Amino acid sequence: MKNSQTSTPSDFIRTIINKDLASGRHKKIIVRFPPEPNGFLHIGHAKSSTLNFGLASEYGGRCHLRFDDTNPETEDQSYVDAIKNDLRWLGFDWGEHEYYASDYFETLYEWACILINKGLAYVDDSHENVIRLTRGTVTTPGVHSRFRDRSPEENFELFQAMREGEFADGACVLRAKIDMAHPNMKMRDPLMYRIRHTTHYRHGDQWCIYPFYDWAHGQSDAIESVTHSICTLEFSTNRILYDWYLDALDINPRPRQYEFARLNLDYNITSKRQLIALVQEHVVDGWSDPRMPTLAGLRRRGIRSKAIRSFCQSVGTTRVDSTHDPVLLDHFIREDLNHLAPRIHCVQDPLPVTLTNWPENHVEKLTASYWPHEIPKEGTRELPISRELLIERKDFSETPSKGFRRLTPNGIVRLRQGYIIRCTSVEKDGQGHIIRLLCEYIDGTLSGENTSSLKPQGTIHWVDAIHSLPVIVRVYDRLLSDTSIDEDLWTSLNPISLVEHRHARIEPSVADDLSDQRYQFVRLGYYWRDPESMDQSSTPIFNCIVPLRDSSHKSTSDHSNEIKQTPKKIESSTPQRTLTTLEKQWLQRSGLPRSTGLAIYAVDGAIEFFQAAASSAPRVSVSNWMANHLLPALNERKLSDLPFGPYQFAELIQLADNEVGTAHEIRMVLKLMFDSNVPPAQLLSDLQDSMIDDPEIIKPLISDVLNEFSDRVTAYANGKVGLIGFFVGQVIKRVDGNVNPKQIQELVSEELARITS
Repeated sequence: MKNSQTSTPSDFIRTIINKDLASGRHKKIIVRFPPEPNGFLHIGHAKSSTLNFGLASEYGGRCHLRFDDTNPETEDQSYVDAIKNDLRWLGFDWGEHEYYASDYFETLYEWACILINKGLAYVDDSHENVIRLTRGTVTTPGVHSRFRDRSPEENFELFQAMREGEFADGACVLRAKIDMAHPNMKMRDPLMYRIRHTTHYRHGDQWCIYPFYDWAHGQSDAIESVTHSICTLEFSTNRILYDWYLDALDINPRPRQYEFARLNLDYNITSKRQLIALVQEHVVDGWSDPRMPTLAGLRRRGIRSKAIRSFCQSVGTTRVDSTHDPVLLDHFIREDLNHLAPRIHCVQDPLPVTLTNWPENHVEKLTASYWPHEIPKEGTRELPISRELLIERKDFSETPSKGFRRLTPNGIVRLRQGYIIRCTSVEKDGQGHIIRLLCEYIDGTLSGENTSSLKPQGTIHWVDAIHSLPVIVRVYDRLLSDTSIDEDLWTSLNPISLVEHRHARIEPSVADDLSDQRYQFVRLGYYWRDPESMDQSSTPIFNCIVPLRDSSHKSTSDHSNEIKQTPKKIESSTPQRTLTTLEKQWLQRSGLPRSTGLAIYAVDGAIEFFQAAASSAPRVSVSNWMANHLLPALNERKLSDLPFGPYQFAELIQLADNEVGTAHEIRMVLKLMFDSNVPPAQLLSDLQDSMIDDPEIIKPLISDVLNEFSDRVTAYANGKVGLIGFFVGQVIKRVDGNVNPKQIQELVSEELARITS
């Protein structure tokens, strides 16, 4: 039974599970997380694993860890170990329920033999190119293989010979015999087995035939008695094939598959093929490079698992595809570290400062707090200060721009937790580069003991030049220059995704700290010591976990030898407008993607409306529906003029997320809500009752549309398949939208396939 004391989100998957448990269909839920051991887990896998292991915990069920290891050419034990390590780091425990699809090879083989003997599978000797070309297209049926009508007896003998190794790689395959004219391409005699004389990382050379993923996946769920097979939306077209296999084998009880939207993150890569390319081409420092979206990379950067889980839970579980701005992930990282990381000083790009009026060889030890006033924690350290100091090069300007509030010639600033200083002179080298500042400290201005009336231009951080420690600081930016990959991966890479400060200095208080201590480098961001370089470098290396909200880690230093770059990107797209300070603050506070967040910001009262609605429904769904549907429909109206408020809007969103209504139906209900104060659920119920779903009524309408636009039907048959949307729209228009668009599209596709074949 679900733990009633645990606060859990509401979404369509949990609604389904609640109904299944209440009806007695299942007494206990069993879910699974099924990675392929051909790469490292990335941020997208974090969402799936958080969902599946979270469901098992919430409902007192169990979650299996199953490795779908059916392709020996790409799989390896090292990937298995890495995946298990990542999941344990996330805080998940599968106990004794660790499984491998490869352990089911014998059962899968026996089931394949059953399908052969039923006449539902056959051995095809066709070349793979022939099989590909004869599958047809979305508008044309496939062509039967000339080997399709082999007898069950002949197919059985050939399949046994395949297993015994009597054929070379690629000589033949086993295919299911379904329907080469099926509108779903997955059902056109899909491949079940191929020949690969390759050593399997777990079973050696025991097998030379290996099942395809689609054959092994659903059956593995059935073998393990999985009740709810939860996967991402790209597998929705596979569900009919999985069910066909289960029907053909008469397997009961069976798993039922449900699909949710995968996690998409701007400026990141989640394609294993592309991630492998980055590793193999040495663009990154392996799978655990802190720029990589892999869990190993995020962990090495210093992010804690709590922040990852919080982020995954915040984006919700819906069937609506959406892409998230990394600023939301950064928000949860900072939130996790804020009360954990003591504040210390580190200068990344040092500019020497000499206090000309400071006594020679005199060292004063200041007492400095680790924590700002708003953090209810205690703790101090000694901060030495002497005649020679170091400050950030960007904290001084000879020709300051308007609003520059740091050190300038003859200007004053406060040294954080130290004295006020005045710049009296600048030293330069022969090329005109600034090499040192000559300053005076002002007595009586020590922080906390200031008796002067001076008002410095700002406060800057610093370290003592003699007592500070040398460190290397690595600052990371997004791996991609744009939100997504352009046509070419290599031209999409951010040329300054890694900036390495090799001459940085850090205050000496860190010398004896534990190696896994996180810090906030004041005015810069959160950092920790790189765990993979501790035995390789005599100089400690610190990784930037996440910058502070207002920090800029694009180096403006002249030290070009300190910048380690990935390949340059071609100049692209039109630059986005500069945001105002208030807009930036809103986006940072809300964690919403730029376009969505700005759409809400621009409308009076929309921020308050969003915040109220998001307290009752998933914030991602609320923001998407507001930006894409509610706000554009306002026209000249104000939110305050509507006959419904944020909580009624949240009720509507929940109906969509829980799949009580389709997206089309929810949009129609929203339209009705503009002129009605009837509850959304009642409006949806009335709408569904009035929906036309009888094919005998719909098909004549489709025929009328296709006859009226016969020229476009001809264009469709000649390859302009995008016209299907036009035909569907025309049918919907003729019934004022009172139909299910998905049903219309299926019926239109069937009719087009019939008349254009």
